[in-house]
Amino acid sequence: MTVPTFRFAPSPNGELHLGHACSALLNARMADEAGGRFLLRIEDIDTERCTPEYERGIFADLSWLGIAWEKPVRRQSEHFDDYGEALRRLIDEDIVYPAFMSRGEARAWIAEEATGETWPRDPDGAPLYPPRDRTLSERERRARMDASAPFTWRLDMAAAMEHVSGAIEWQETGAGPEGETGVVRARPEAWGDVVLARRDTPASYNLCVVVDDAIQGITDVVRGRDLFHATSVHRLLQELLGLPVPIYHHHDLVLGDDGRKLSKSRRDTALRSLREAGAMPDDIRRMVGL
Repeated sequence: MTVPTFRFAPSPNGELHLGHACSALLNARMADEAGGRFLLRIEDIDTERCTPEYERGIFADLSWLGIAWEKPVRRQSEHFDDYGEALRRLIDEDIVYPAFMSRGEARAWIAEEATGETWPRDPDGAPLYPPRDRTLSERERRARMDASAPFTWRLDMAAAMEHVSGAIEWQETGAGPEGETGVVRARPEAWGDVVLARRDTPASYNLCVVVDDAIQGITDVVRGRDLFHATSVHRLLQELLGLPVPIYHHHDLVLGDDGRKLSKSRRDTALRSLREAGAMPDDIRRMVGL
């Protein structure tokens, strides 16, 4: 029998705020109600911005909230080989390609090619990556790579979609931005050729998260609604890599006074600041609606 398994996966690149508290508390509560497991994962793939100090702060904040988690904690920085193996599988399937254009070059290319037209954008509002590098010959790609030209590995979305049959869906027990719930159809093509690995990091968030969830046996992914649309990419990668599919639950975001998503740069919503100001764990639960 599969044991319900939940996870909270923060990045130690700043202090936890009320939004993180909401997600951690909700995950822990749902795991407890399901008689399941609650895991903590440290998403420190960005080794330049993530620090041990912030990681210790995460442990302190969660302990103060009364949240307990299984040990050992999985740290992404200790599992680069897992992500590299997944990436190699996709490269071998010829659905990933090296992309050499910088952001500035991509913007310039779009400005020239999209004269008088609206260039498509992804759900986050960023322009889709131009098709130029996708059409380079293998000889040209190899020459550039041998010359140490900087590049990222991008998913060839059109080729990837040809590798899957039928509709890609997921079970949503929360709700999307437009109230989407129940069986939701994934639309990864809206993201274009997403980055799967960069020069300075062995894998992107999108690739790491599906590999980690599979390895850790995560059955229920509970996270903020800001990641609802990204689930389409995650479902595609799970299909391509033959990984199990969790149930997804996207919850309301905790917003600031200005109506915007909270940021780690906002000291007034940092859990440590609130604790030092005299707040108690029950105060935090009330503040996040739990």
